[in-house]
Amino acid sequence: MSAETSLIPVMDLLGGQVVRGVRGDRQAYRPIVSALCGSSDPATVARILCAHCATRRLYVADLDALMGGPAQFAVLHRLIEALPGLELWLDAGFADAAAAQALMTRLGSFAAAHVVPVYGSESLTSREALAQAFDRRDALGARAVLSLDRRDGQPMDPAGCWQAPELWPQRIIVMTLERVGSNAGPDLETLQAVRLRAAAGTQLIGAGGVRHPEDLLHAHDAGAEAWLVASALHDGQLPPAARPNP
Repeated sequence: MSAETSLIPVMDLLGGQVVRGVRGDRQAYRPIVSALCGSSDPATVARILCAHCATRRLYVADLDALMGGPAQFAVLHRLIEALPGLELWLDAGFADAAAAQALMTRLGSFAAAHVVPVYGSESLTSREALAQAFDRRDALGARAVLSLDRRDGQPMDPAGCWQAPELWPQRIIVMTLERVGSNAGPDLETLQAVRLRAAAGTQLIGAGGVRHPEDLLHAHDAGAEAWLVASALHDGQLPPAARPNP
């Protein structure tokens, strides 16, 4: 890992457009207005974000699905066709492994190799679903990521994921929703608390609050392998990457 935590650019998709996430208030999200992108078209924004961050990895939150609607299959399909080298980390409100597998099947052969399902603690329905989602005997489970979600100091966690570190996978996102789009700085305290409970070698990815390169240096010191970022990129607060992220 470098002396600075690497970036994973983020796209929030709502109604077929890229929107700006602010503090997790999804009903109020509006199409992105960006210093980088003159468009809210997903494929256009994805290309620009990945080029700016010198990465092929992109995190996508399907907000339609996260709010209880159907996944934006057509939008996702167009996105992966437009960027065939993409590694797509996808949170589409998966309640369990069967829900993730159903969407991967619809997305076709590309998904089998390039889509990484992200299971959010706000969406998983039970401890059994948590365990099955990260069954390493299954190819999908072996590459899946867990997002430990919290808002206003409280876990978003009907399945009790925060209290089951023995079931955590090798890669964990620590998502503090009230910091998203807030320009308030990253929640390093929560990330460090998760680090103390996670197994040795667990890769931690933070989410929310990054404002500038100095925040990424502090995130590295706190143990973050990478950080999910959107607003700071669109607001021109993070310069172009000089080399590809790991």
